[in-house]
Amino acid sequence: MSRHIVLLSGSNRSNSQSLKVAKYLRDRLEQLGLCDSGELLNLASSRLPLWPEEDIDGIWNVQQTILKKATALIVISPEWNGMACPALKNFFLYAGLGELGHKPALLVGVSAGLGGAYPIAELRASSYKNSRIMYLPEQLIIRNVESMMNSEIPSDENDIRIRTRIDWALHLLCQYDDALRTIRTAIKHPPEFSTGM
Repeated sequence: MSRHIVLLSGSNRSNSQSLKVAKYLRDRLEQLGLCDSGELLNLASSRLPLWPEEDIDGIWNVQQTILKKATALIVISPEWNGMACPALKNFFLYAGLGELGHKPALLVGVSAGLGGAYPIAELRASSYKNSRIMYLPEQLIIRNVESMMNSEIPSDENDIRIRTRIDWALHLLCQYDDALRTIRTAIKHPPEFSTGM
């Protein structure tokens, strides 16, 4: 059974801490042998125009193709003033049922300090409605991210703890991926129910 996991780095900034986390997670998926392919979508380098403008460069078409192949996702959100950042919110205006419907997703919050929970709550409350993305009940919050995952050797006990939890959460995501495949093929969406209530 082929598994294709897409990692979405939601930061608007190039060389962001979110991108660092996304690369670490992709490497762990590979090292643990959990997926056939892990593809990274970086919203900083592959910027979508503000919705609903016309996608002149075809950026969305490329992202859409990648997302349709995905069997599971990892959504990484930095915390900007207690909120999910604009690039990520804009992404969920584009992405819908055809790209994300009934696919499991692991939410990952990123914070330079001790925050990171608010963007996860925000995304759980709003981004699933039309896309029908299936967020796991588990999540990851990488606090003090600038001191985490900077080398192969963990920097301290907190770095060890989050790396251990990451491995567990990635295994969990793959178990949800296996379980939800049958549901995705069984559910039919009539056109009049293409958006959520």
